[in-house]
Amino acid sequence: MNFDTLIATAQTFYTRLAANNTRDWWLAHKDTYDTGLNRPALALLDALVGPLSDLAWAPVVPRLFRPNRDVRFSKDKSPYNTHLHMMWTVQAGGRQDPAFFFGIAPDYVTAGGGIMGFDKPMLDDWRTFVGLDVKRVGPVLTGAVAQGFGFWDPELKKVPAPYPADHPLGEFLRMKRCVGSRDIGVGARLPDDLMTTFRAFAPVIDLLQTISRA
Repeated sequence: MNFDTLIATAQTFYTRLAANNTRDWWLAHKDTYDTGLNRPALALLDALVGPLSDLAWAPVVPRLFRPNRDVRFSKDKSPYNTHLHMMWTVQAGGRQDPAFFFGIAPDYVTAGGGIMGFDKPMLDDWRTFVGLDVKRVGPVLTGAVAQGFGFWDPELKKVPAPYPADHPLGEFLRMKRCVGSRDIGVGARLPDDLMTTFRAFAPVIDLLQTISRA
């Protein structure tokens, strides 16, 4: 399948949806979603299963996020997401599996990966690795930043005990998750530019796999 129009089609579709986020509008334009977004997105997910499995040295499971929003606990009752998000979860046999992410919205086209939230054992091991093995972990995390990846802001304001406040990786010790991404541009060539970004982020995925299996 030709993916050349996926980004442009998605950005146009979601810009219009954001301006009229109703069930009536969605049903009137569902054919555009089905043929211009859903079908090529599923094909892209399938096309990268093999390359990403080779990159991660483990099987990956693809997932396209559903268009409907979960509004049960939200004040915003808009029924549909205004973005197209997909991921490939690495089945590495650890406690928590990292994933590669790709997202398109009216104002971004980004790719990256990570773990959306650490459970308690994973958080403890994350802090141990980051806090005590700076020479090994530091180049992986700072290397990703140097290649243009931005990590989600830390949840904690202070570096947790017993690590010093001036720890060289203090920003990462303050995290309760590890998710990084970078802009790949509206003119990105799919899937080539996507795989280039995933290869650049692969050391972080490898680190998370190692910690998850510790």
